[in-house]
Formats: sequence, C-alpha cells, structure tokens
Amino acid sequence: MQTLSANLATWLLALSPIVVVLVLMLGLRWGGSKAGPVGWLVAFFVSTFFFGAAPELLAYAQLKAVLLTTHVLYIIWMALVLYNVVNEAGAIAVIGQGIARLTGDRVMQLLILAWAFSAFLQGVAGFGVPIAVVAPLLIGMGFNPVVAVAAVAIGHSWSVTFGDIASSFQALIAVTGLEGRDLAPWSAIMLGLATFGCGLGAAHTFGGWRAVRRGAVAILLMGGTMAGTQYLLATHGLWNLAGFVAGLAGLLVGAGLARFYQKGEQAKSLAKMGLGLALSAYLVLIVIVSAAELWPWLHDTLRAVKVEVMFPELVTSYGWTTPAGAGKAIPVFGHAGALLLYSSVIAYAIYRLTGHYTPGALGRILTKTVRSAIPSSVGIASMVGMAVMMDHAGMTYRLAQGLSVAMGAAFPLVSSLIGTLGAFMTGSNTNSNVIFAPLQQRTAELIGISVWIILGAQTTGGALGSMLAPAKVIVGCSTAGLAGQEGQVMRKTMGYGLTIAIVVGIVAWVAIYWLGFQ
Repeated sequence: MQTLSANLATWLLALSPIVVVLVLMLGLRWGGSKAGPVGWLVAFFVSTFFFGAAPELLAYAQLKAVLLTTHVLYIIWMALVLYNVVNEAGAIAVIGQGIARLTGDRVMQLLILAWAFSAFLQGVAGFGVPIAVVAPLLIGMGFNPVVAVAAVAIGHSWSVTFGDIASSFQALIAVTGLEGRDLAPWSAIMLGLATFGCGLGAAHTFGGWRAVRRGAVAILLMGGTMAGTQYLLATHGLWNLAGFVAGLAGLLVGAGLARFYQKGEQAKSLAKMGLGLALSAYLVLIVIVSAAELWPWLHDTLRAVKVEVMFPELVTSYGWTTPAGAGKAIPVFGHAGALLLYSSVIAYAIYRLTGHYTPGALGRILTKTVRSAIPSSVGIASMVGMAVMMDHAGMTYRLAQGLSVAMGAAFPLVSSLIGTLGAFMTGSNTNSNVIFAPLQQRTAELIGISVWIILGAQTTGGALGSMLAPAKVIVGCSTAGLAGQEGQVMRKTMGYGLTIAIVVGIVAWVAIYWLGFQ
C-alpha cells in the first residue's frame, strides 16, 4: 500500500505542471504567453526537488529546447510574413470575392469558404488566420455571425497538422525523434477521416441535416480530393506542402461543382486585382517548396549550412538517463521558414511592381507580423522548455507508465482526446504535440502497441482541438464583432470537435486490436 501511495504521489507530481497550465488557462482564462512560463517554473521546481535533475542537466535540456523552439518559430514567423505580404496587397479579399462569385447556393458557399478556403489559409498562415479572415467574409455575405465563426473553426481544423508549412508535424518529428516518412501515413489517414467530419460539421452547424443532405455530393468529392491530396503529398515527403495544396485542390473541385449549385444571387466583384495575381504568392510558394524538396542538388545545397549541437549523456540522481546525441538540426537556408521567406520576398516584389501597395506597406507588414507573433512565441518557447525539461527529468516517462497501467488496452480510445486537450489548453496543435507526443509515444511503447497509430491519433486530436481552443475562438470573435460572445461559438463547436476526436480514437483502437496494424 505504501508503494502504491508513493507511486501515485510521484505520478501526480509529474502531472503537476500540466495541471497548473490547465487550471490557469481553463479556470482563470490566462493566455499561453502567461500560463506557459508558470508551467515552466513548476516543472523546474518538481524536476529539481523530486526527480533529481541537476543544474547541468536542466541547462542542457533548455539548450535543446531553444533549438526546438527556433525550429518551430522560424516557420511560424515567416508564415505570418507571407500572409501579411498578401493581405496588405488586398489579395486575400480578392480570393474571397472570387470564391463568393462562383455560386449563390448558401451551403456551397459555406463549404467552399469555411471548409476549403479556410484550410488553404491554414496551410500558408495558421495562427487563427483562417477564422480571422473567413468569418468576416461570410458575415458580409449575410451569414449569422455565430454560425460564421463556428463553421470556419470547425471547417479548417483538419488541415492544422500539415498546415502552416507543416509546423505541427515538424514539432511531432522533433519531439519524438522519429522519421517523418514513418509518422506521415497514419497521421494522414487519421486527418483524412477528420476532413470529412469537419465538412459535415461545418454544413450541419449552418443548416442541420438538411444542409448536410444538400451538400452531400460536394462533401464527398471535395473531402475525398482534399484527404487524398494530403495523404499523397505527406507520404511522399512533401508534408510541407500537404496542407495548403490539399486546400487548394478542394477549392478547385468546389469551383467545378459550383455551377451545379447556382441557387440564389451571386456576389459581384469589386476587386481591382485579378484572381490569378491574387494567388500568385501561393503559386510561387508551391514552386519554391517543390523545387527545394524534389531537386536533389538544390535540396542538398540549401541544407549544406546547419546549426547543430551535440549533447552528452545526461543522468538524474535517480538514474533516469537521456542518451547522448544531436539536438534538432536547423538548415539555415533550406529550412521551411527560409522557403517561406524567399516566397515572401518574391511575392512582395510582384505586388509592388503591379502597384498594389500604398506608401508604408513594408512597415505595416513587419509591424503586424511582430504584434501577432510575439505573444504566441512566448507561449511556445515556455511550453517547449517545460516539455523538454519534463522529458529529461523522467517525468514524461512516469506519466506514460501510469497511463499504460491505468488504461491498458483501452489507451488508443483516449489518445486523440489527449491531443485535443493539449490544443484546447494551449490554442496550438504544435504545443499539443510538444507536450503530449512524447508521453503518448512512451505509453504506446510500454503497452506494446503501434507508436505510429497512436501518434497519428495524437496529432489529429491536436488539430481538432483548434476548433475548441479559446485562444482561436477569441481571435475569430474579435474580427466578427462578437467580443464577449465566445461562449456561444464554443458551445457550437464543442460537440463536433469531441465527436470527431472520439471517432478517431475508435478507429485507432480498431486498427490496433482488430486489424492488427503495428
């Protein structure tokens, strides 16, 4: 009994940093930039005084965390630069107007904008940009504001893992130490399932089952195209392109279907920019990323200069060992963030030469990027530091060990919900993967089940958590004129997000125990 009590106490201590973050964010409604540092402090205290982590071990852990944080933030900051380059030129509004002109049918408009276009924007920007941009477009077209925000929150979630140049998937690779080519298949399968769930949810939140029936053919064809495109790109090493190319493919299919849905009055174009020019920045990005990934000589040249640090073996006073090895390598010129930067420079030149910037545009682009990125960067840095510290002190292993004993064979059923919880509390699939992927990986190894399936469910749950995350809902409500009414939107999205996550968990369980996948 004493051993059981001691084990439970140790498990609860290992859990305490996560509980503190949850209480601060959910109970006290703190943002990640405030709750993250507090969670880091709790992890520092517990790892030092209860798990035998010496100052040298903690220092090395934080250096590893700095490399990992730099890897993730390089992508996020440059993605925001590209988005602001495009938005400052007025191209985002042009793309939205172009989509609205395709059809007057309300269900089809919603699917094209809230499902496919928002996924496309998630692919190139992330950070809640889809809700902030698309919800006002829908409201301007006459959609109910609460429905507009909820539909976009639901619709874009499937593309979060491979969106934003796969920043969340890159974090999954980094924190687990596994190869992307091994993680991609099951992640893409689970996310493909979520694609259909998000399309159904977006239509249902607008008009119930009647809207679902009206849009059934479009949901089937657009969903199949987006899920299939994402799978093919992700499993062929092009996960950096998988999110936004899948969204773009869905847009093209939706445009082709639109002529069969001509009910209602189509919107008129007020834009001074052609749709082709508006999309040029993203076409440039596709070319650059494809060339960097598919041309071996260019790929090797861009990745020739790397920032890489070797770390010694680290051992706590209680014997938990972290093997020696390299930290996260950062290819300075071939990193996904660098590719985004090249695309941003070319896109800026295109819009400037065609006269679509007013004086002071560059300053506004940089200012908006900094203002958007800093608060989230603080949260990501502290969450990464907390997660790496917990892993090096053996806290993550202890949590996994406890979960494996408590859940046993039922663990796959909750694996996606754990990912959803992580995104809900941090507002980020990236943070969810950083915090919970090592825990889920350890648990799967201890139980002896497929790590690939469990991590696929983890990152899918984290993507779905985007529609529930208060931080993202607040962004959408602020641009939609719904400040103070976030609860209405979350009540609409909660059921859809949890239902899809539960279905993903059931699929993971069936794949492991009925179909025998390992």
